[in-house]
Amino acid sequence: MANRLPRVGITMGDAAGIGPEIAVKSLANPELYRLCNPVVLGDTRVIEAAVKLTNTRLDVRSINTQELPEATPGLIHVIDYHNVDPATYEMGAVNPKNGDAAVHYTKEAGRMCLDGRLDAMVSAPLNKESMREAGYNYEGQTQILAELCNARRHGMALILGDLRIMLLTTHMALAEAIARVKKDRVKTMLELAWELLTFIGVPDPVIAVSGLNPHAGEGGLFGREEIDEIVPAIEECRSNGINVVGPLPADTVFHRANQGEFDLVLALYHDQGLMAVKLLGFGHAVTLLAGIPIIRTSTGHGTAFDIAGKNIADHTNLYKAIVLAAQLAVKKVNRQ
Repeated sequence: MANRLPRVGITMGDAAGIGPEIAVKSLANPELYRLCNPVVLGDTRVIEAAVKLTNTRLDVRSINTQELPEATPGLIHVIDYHNVDPATYEMGAVNPKNGDAAVHYTKEAGRMCLDGRLDAMVSAPLNKESMREAGYNYEGQTQILAELCNARRHGMALILGDLRIMLLTTHMALAEAIARVKKDRVKTMLELAWELLTFIGVPDPVIAVSGLNPHAGEGGLFGREEIDEIVPAIEECRSNGINVVGPLPADTVFHRANQGEFDLVLALYHDQGLMAVKLLGFGHAVTLLAGIPIIRTSTGHGTAFDIAGKNIADHTNLYKAIVLAAQLAVKKVNRQ
Protein backbone atom coordinates (compact mmCIF):
# COMPACT_ATOMS: atom_id res chain seq x y z
CA MET A 1 0.00 0.00 0.00
CA ALA A 2 1.18 3.53 -0.69
CA ASN A 3 2.16 5.63 2.31
CA ARG A 4 1.33 9.03 0.85
CA LEU A 5 -1.77 11.00 0.05
CA PRO A 6 -2.57 11.60 -3.62
CA ARG A 7 -1.22 14.83 -5.10
CA VAL A 8 -4.13 16.82 -6.52
CA GLY A 9 -3.56 19.89 -8.68
CA ILE A 10 -6.25 22.58 -8.66
CA THR A 11 -6.18 24.99 -11.60
CA MET A 12 -7.11 28.54 -10.67
CA GLY A 13 -9.26 29.13 -13.74
CA ASP A 14 -9.99 32.62 -15.05
CA ALA A 15 -8.58 35.15 -12.60
CA ALA A 16 -11.50 37.55 -13.17
CA GLY A 17 -14.05 34.90 -12.20
CA ILE A 18 -14.89 33.09 -8.99
CA GLY A 19 -12.25 30.36 -9.45
CA PRO A 20 -9.61 31.82 -7.11
CA GLU A 21 -12.23 32.63 -4.48
CA ILE A 22 -13.77 29.16 -4.39
CA ALA A 23 -10.34 27.53 -4.48
CA VAL A 24 -9.29 29.47 -1.38
CA LYS A 25 -12.58 28.75 0.40
CA SER A 26 -12.24 25.04 -0.37
CA LEU A 27 -8.66 24.90 0.87
CA ALA A 28 -9.66 26.63 4.09
CA ASN A 29 -11.33 23.35 5.12
CA PRO A 30 -8.72 21.23 6.94
CA GLU A 31 -10.63 18.04 6.08
CA LEU A 32 -9.30 18.23 2.51
CA TYR A 33 -5.78 17.73 3.78
CA ARG A 34 -6.78 14.36 5.23
CA LEU A 35 -7.74 13.21 1.72
CA CYS A 36 -5.04 14.66 -0.50
CA ASN A 37 -1.97 16.84 -0.88
CA PRO A 38 -3.45 19.83 -2.75
CA VAL A 39 -1.57 22.38 -4.84
CA VAL A 40 -2.96 25.32 -6.83
CA LEU A 41 -1.71 26.07 -10.35
CA GLY A 42 -2.05 29.79 -10.98
CA ASP A 43 -0.65 33.09 -9.83
CA THR A 44 0.33 33.68 -6.20
CA ARG A 45 -0.74 37.33 -6.37
CA VAL A 46 -4.27 36.35 -7.38
CA ILE A 47 -4.54 33.70 -4.66
CA GLU A 48 -3.26 36.18 -2.06
CA ALA A 49 -5.93 38.65 -3.23
CA ALA A 50 -8.56 35.90 -2.87
CA VAL A 51 -7.35 35.14 0.66
CA LYS A 52 -7.75 38.81 1.53
CA LEU A 53 -11.18 38.96 -0.12
CA THR A 54 -12.47 35.92 1.76
CA ASN A 55 -10.77 36.79 5.05
CA THR A 56 -9.67 33.19 5.42
CA ARG A 57 -6.33 34.05 7.06
CA LEU A 58 -4.43 31.40 5.12
CA ASP A 59 -0.75 31.54 4.34
CA VAL A 60 0.25 31.32 0.67
CA ARG A 61 3.59 29.91 -0.47
CA SER A 62 4.96 29.81 -4.01
CA ILE A 63 6.58 26.52 -5.04
CA ASN A 64 8.03 25.13 -8.25
CA THR A 65 6.76 22.22 -10.31
CA GLN A 66 9.46 19.85 -9.10
CA GLU A 67 9.14 20.60 -5.39
CA LEU A 68 5.55 19.64 -4.43
CA PRO A 69 6.13 19.48 -0.67
CA GLU A 70 3.54 18.05 1.69
CA ALA A 71 0.74 20.52 2.28
CA THR A 72 -0.65 21.32 5.71
CA PRO A 73 -3.94 22.92 6.79
CA GLY A 74 -3.73 26.69 6.83
CA LEU A 75 -1.15 26.82 4.04
CA ILE A 76 -1.85 27.02 0.31
CA HIS A 77 0.91 25.90 -2.02
CA VAL A 78 0.82 27.66 -5.39
CA ILE A 79 2.79 26.70 -8.48
CA ASP A 80 3.26 30.31 -9.52
CA TYR A 81 3.33 31.05 -13.25
CA HIS A 82 3.37 34.79 -12.51
CA ASN A 83 1.26 35.54 -15.56
CA VAL A 84 -1.75 37.38 -14.14
CA ASP A 85 -1.36 40.66 -12.25
CA PRO A 86 -4.54 41.64 -10.32
CA ALA A 87 -3.71 45.29 -10.95
CA THR A 88 -4.11 44.85 -14.71
CA TYR A 89 -7.63 43.47 -15.06
CA GLU A 90 -11.18 44.09 -13.88
CA MET A 91 -13.09 41.47 -11.94
CA GLY A 92 -15.99 40.02 -13.87
CA ALA A 93 -14.72 41.24 -17.24
CA VAL A 94 -13.56 39.38 -20.34
CA ASN A 95 -9.79 39.61 -20.73
CA PRO A 96 -7.73 37.61 -23.25
CA LYS A 97 -4.68 37.57 -20.96
CA ASN A 98 -6.75 35.82 -18.30
CA GLY A 99 -8.10 33.42 -20.92
CA ASP A 100 -4.60 32.57 -22.10
CA ALA A 101 -3.41 32.03 -18.52
CA ALA A 102 -6.35 29.74 -17.69
CA VAL A 103 -5.62 27.55 -20.73
CA HIS A 104 -1.96 27.42 -19.66
CA TYR A 105 -2.87 26.20 -16.15
CA THR A 106 -5.06 23.46 -17.63
CA LYS A 107 -2.33 22.26 -19.98
CA GLU A 108 0.32 22.36 -17.26
CA ALA A 109 -1.83 20.37 -14.83
CA GLY A 110 -2.50 17.84 -17.58
CA ARG A 111 1.21 17.47 -18.32
CA MET A 112 1.97 17.00 -14.63
CA CYS A 113 -0.66 14.26 -14.42
CA LEU A 114 0.77 12.53 -17.47
CA ASP A 115 4.32 12.52 -16.12
CA GLY A 116 3.27 11.43 -12.63
CA ARG A 117 3.98 14.58 -10.64
CA LEU A 118 0.24 14.88 -9.98
CA ASP A 119 -2.16 12.00 -9.36
CA ALA A 120 -5.28 13.97 -10.33
CA MET A 121 -6.37 17.43 -11.35
CA VAL A 122 -9.38 19.60 -10.59
CA SER A 123 -10.40 22.51 -12.80
CA ALA A 124 -11.88 25.76 -11.59
CA PRO A 125 -13.88 27.36 -14.42
CA LEU A 126 -12.35 29.29 -17.29
CA ASN A 127 -14.28 31.82 -19.33
CA LYS A 128 -14.86 30.68 -22.90
CA GLU A 129 -15.12 34.21 -24.28
CA SER A 130 -11.81 35.22 -22.68
CA MET A 131 -10.25 31.99 -23.96
CA ARG A 132 -11.44 32.63 -27.51
CA GLU A 133 -10.30 36.25 -27.45
CA ALA A 134 -6.89 34.81 -26.59
CA GLY A 135 -7.00 32.85 -29.86
CA TYR A 136 -8.17 29.42 -28.69
CA ASN A 137 -11.15 27.72 -30.35
CA TYR A 138 -11.69 24.89 -27.88
CA GLU A 139 -15.24 24.09 -26.77
CA GLY A 140 -13.85 23.97 -23.24
CA GLN A 141 -11.28 22.33 -20.99
CA THR A 142 -12.37 18.84 -22.03
CA GLN A 143 -11.06 19.44 -25.53
CA ILE A 144 -7.83 20.99 -24.23
CA LEU A 145 -7.04 17.86 -22.27
CA ALA A 146 -8.18 15.49 -25.01
CA GLU A 147 -5.77 17.19 -27.40
CA LEU A 148 -2.96 17.06 -24.84
CA CYS A 149 -3.53 13.33 -24.29
CA ASN A 150 -4.06 12.55 -27.98
CA ALA A 151 -7.36 10.98 -26.95
CA ARG A 152 -9.28 9.65 -29.94
CA ARG A 153 -12.45 9.37 -27.91
CA HIS A 154 -13.44 11.19 -24.77
CA GLY A 155 -16.54 12.21 -22.91
CA MET A 156 -17.83 14.17 -19.95
CA ALA A 157 -19.96 12.75 -17.17
CA LEU A 158 -21.87 14.70 -14.54
CA ILE A 159 -21.86 13.15 -11.08
CA LEU A 160 -24.51 14.04 -8.50
CA GLY A 161 -24.30 11.40 -5.79
CA ASP A 162 -25.43 8.18 -7.45
CA LEU A 163 -26.98 10.03 -10.40
CA ARG A 164 -24.55 10.00 -13.32
CA ILE A 165 -25.17 11.55 -16.72
CA MET A 166 -22.88 11.27 -19.74
CA LEU A 167 -23.24 13.86 -22.51
CA LEU A 168 -23.18 12.76 -26.15
CA THR A 169 -22.37 16.34 -27.20
CA THR A 170 -21.42 19.41 -25.19
CA HIS A 171 -20.95 23.02 -26.27
CA MET A 172 -22.39 23.48 -29.74
CA ALA A 173 -25.52 24.72 -31.47
CA LEU A 174 -28.54 22.49 -30.95
CA ALA A 175 -28.89 21.87 -34.69
CA GLU A 176 -25.28 20.64 -34.81
CA ALA A 177 -25.83 18.47 -31.74
CA ILE A 178 -28.83 16.79 -33.36
CA ALA A 179 -26.81 16.18 -36.52
CA ARG A 180 -24.22 14.34 -34.40
CA VAL A 181 -26.68 11.77 -33.08
CA LYS A 182 -25.20 8.95 -35.14
CA LYS A 183 -24.79 5.25 -34.46
CA ASP A 184 -21.00 5.29 -34.18
CA ARG A 185 -20.96 8.24 -31.80
CA VAL A 186 -23.68 6.76 -29.58
CA LYS A 187 -21.82 3.43 -29.48
CA THR A 188 -18.52 5.11 -28.59
CA MET A 189 -20.07 7.11 -25.75
CA LEU A 190 -21.80 4.03 -24.35
CA GLU A 191 -18.46 2.21 -24.34
CA LEU A 192 -16.86 5.15 -22.54
CA ALA A 193 -19.70 5.22 -20.03
CA TRP A 194 -19.26 1.50 -19.35
CA GLU A 195 -15.51 1.94 -18.86
CA LEU A 196 -16.10 4.88 -16.52
CA LEU A 197 -18.59 2.98 -14.36
CA THR A 198 -16.20 0.05 -14.18
CA PHE A 199 -13.33 2.36 -13.18
CA ILE A 200 -15.24 3.99 -10.34
CA GLY A 201 -16.35 0.60 -9.05
CA VAL A 202 -20.05 0.40 -9.85
CA PRO A 203 -21.00 -3.30 -9.74
CA ASP A 204 -23.05 -4.69 -12.64
CA PRO A 205 -23.84 -1.25 -14.09
CA VAL A 206 -26.98 -0.49 -16.06
CA ILE A 207 -26.94 2.36 -18.59
CA ALA A 208 -30.02 4.07 -20.01
CA VAL A 209 -30.07 6.10 -23.23
CA SER A 210 -32.31 9.14 -23.41
CA GLY A 211 -34.45 9.67 -26.46
CA LEU A 212 -33.84 12.68 -28.68
CA ASN A 213 -37.41 13.30 -29.80
CA PRO A 214 -40.61 13.57 -27.74
CA HIS A 215 -41.62 10.15 -26.38
CA ALA A 216 -38.32 8.82 -27.82
CA GLY A 217 -39.77 9.27 -31.31
CA GLU A 218 -43.01 7.33 -30.71
CA GLY A 219 -42.02 4.60 -33.16
CA GLY A 220 -40.96 7.09 -35.83
CA LEU A 221 -44.00 9.33 -35.55
CA PHE A 222 -41.93 12.24 -34.14
CA GLY A 223 -38.58 11.56 -35.81
CA ARG A 224 -36.44 8.66 -36.94
CA GLU A 225 -33.17 9.26 -35.06
CA GLU A 226 -34.09 6.67 -32.45
CA ILE A 227 -34.88 4.00 -35.06
CA ASP A 228 -32.07 4.74 -37.52
CA GLU A 229 -29.16 5.63 -35.21
CA ILE A 230 -29.75 5.05 -31.50
CA VAL A 231 -31.33 1.58 -31.44
CA PRO A 232 -28.66 0.04 -33.71
CA ALA A 233 -25.93 1.42 -31.42
CA ILE A 234 -27.68 0.02 -28.34
CA GLU A 235 -28.10 -3.40 -29.94
CA GLU A 236 -24.42 -3.56 -30.89
CA CYS A 237 -23.35 -2.58 -27.39
CA ARG A 238 -25.61 -5.24 -25.89
CA SER A 239 -24.03 -7.85 -28.13
CA ASN A 240 -20.65 -6.77 -26.67
CA GLY A 241 -21.77 -7.30 -23.09
CA ILE A 242 -22.81 -3.76 -22.13
CA ASN A 243 -26.05 -3.65 -20.15
CA VAL A 244 -27.87 -0.76 -21.81
CA VAL A 245 -31.57 0.02 -22.18
CA GLY A 246 -33.50 2.53 -24.25
CA PRO A 247 -33.95 4.86 -25.86
CA LEU A 248 -36.31 6.09 -23.15
CA PRO A 249 -38.34 9.31 -23.12
CA ALA A 250 -36.24 12.21 -21.84
CA ASP A 251 -39.09 13.50 -19.68
CA THR A 252 -38.93 10.43 -17.39
CA VAL A 253 -35.52 8.76 -17.76
CA PHE A 254 -33.66 11.14 -15.44
CA HIS A 255 -36.29 10.75 -12.73
CA ARG A 256 -35.99 6.98 -13.02
CA ALA A 257 -32.21 7.19 -12.78
CA ASN A 258 -32.47 9.44 -9.74
CA GLN A 259 -34.65 6.76 -8.13
CA GLY A 260 -31.82 4.26 -8.62
CA GLU A 261 -33.15 2.34 -11.62
CA PHE A 262 -30.09 3.13 -13.77
CA ASP A 263 -26.44 3.79 -12.92
CA LEU A 264 -25.91 6.28 -15.74
CA VAL A 265 -27.95 8.02 -18.41
CA LEU A 266 -26.53 8.96 -21.79
CA ALA A 267 -28.04 12.37 -22.59
CA LEU A 268 -27.95 13.36 -26.24
CA TYR A 269 -27.16 17.06 -25.96
CA HIS A 270 -25.86 19.57 -23.41
CA ASP A 271 -29.04 21.09 -22.00
CA GLN A 272 -30.90 17.78 -21.90
CA GLY A 273 -28.45 16.49 -19.29
CA LEU A 274 -27.60 19.77 -17.58
CA MET A 275 -31.21 20.77 -16.94
CA ALA A 276 -31.82 17.51 -15.09
CA VAL A 277 -28.68 17.83 -12.98
CA LYS A 278 -29.15 21.48 -12.12
CA LEU A 279 -32.79 21.01 -11.22
CA LEU A 280 -31.94 18.15 -8.87
CA GLY A 281 -28.74 19.55 -7.38
CA PHE A 282 -27.73 23.00 -8.55
CA GLY A 283 -24.18 23.75 -7.48
CA HIS A 284 -23.46 20.19 -6.34
CA ALA A 285 -22.81 18.24 -9.55
CA VAL A 286 -19.20 17.41 -10.40
CA THR A 287 -17.94 16.71 -13.90
CA LEU A 288 -15.59 13.78 -14.55
CA LEU A 289 -13.76 13.15 -17.81
CA ALA A 290 -13.76 9.74 -19.44
CA GLY A 291 -11.46 8.41 -22.13
CA ILE A 292 -8.24 10.17 -21.12
CA PRO A 293 -5.42 8.75 -18.97
CA ILE A 294 -5.90 11.46 -16.34
CA ILE A 295 -8.20 11.68 -13.34
CA ARG A 296 -9.82 15.05 -13.86
CA THR A 297 -12.86 16.58 -12.20
CA SER A 298 -14.32 20.06 -12.39
CA THR A 299 -17.21 22.21 -11.28
CA GLY A 300 -20.56 22.03 -13.00
CA HIS A 301 -20.74 25.83 -13.31
CA GLY A 302 -18.92 28.68 -15.01
CA THR A 303 -16.91 31.72 -13.96
CA ALA A 304 -19.96 33.63 -12.61
CA PHE A 305 -18.61 37.00 -13.67
CA ASP A 306 -21.70 38.69 -12.21
CA ILE A 307 -20.66 37.85 -8.63
CA ALA A 308 -16.88 37.68 -9.00
CA GLY A 309 -14.93 39.66 -6.42
CA LYS A 310 -17.89 39.99 -4.05
CA ASN A 311 -17.10 37.12 -1.65
CA ILE A 312 -20.51 35.55 -2.14
CA ALA A 313 -19.59 32.58 -4.36
CA ASP A 314 -20.50 29.15 -3.01
CA HIS A 315 -17.45 26.88 -3.08
CA THR A 316 -19.36 23.64 -2.42
CA ASN A 317 -19.14 22.46 -6.04
CA LEU A 318 -15.36 22.84 -6.27
CA TYR A 319 -14.89 21.27 -2.84
CA LYS A 320 -16.89 18.21 -3.95
CA ALA A 321 -14.82 18.04 -7.15
CA ILE A 322 -11.60 17.97 -5.11
CA VAL A 323 -12.98 15.27 -2.82
CA LEU A 324 -14.03 13.08 -5.75
CA ALA A 325 -10.65 13.52 -7.47
CA ALA A 326 -8.87 12.56 -4.25
CA GLN A 327 -11.06 9.51 -3.72
CA LEU A 328 -10.42 8.25 -7.25
CA ALA A 329 -6.70 9.04 -7.08
CA VAL A 330 -6.26 6.96 -3.92
CA LYS A 331 -6.80 3.83 -6.04
CA LYS A 332 -4.13 4.99 -8.46
CA VAL A 333 -1.63 5.76 -5.70
CA ASN A 334 -2.25 2.41 -4.02
CA ARG A 335 -1.45 0.59 -7.28
CA GLN A 336 1.98 2.23 -7.50
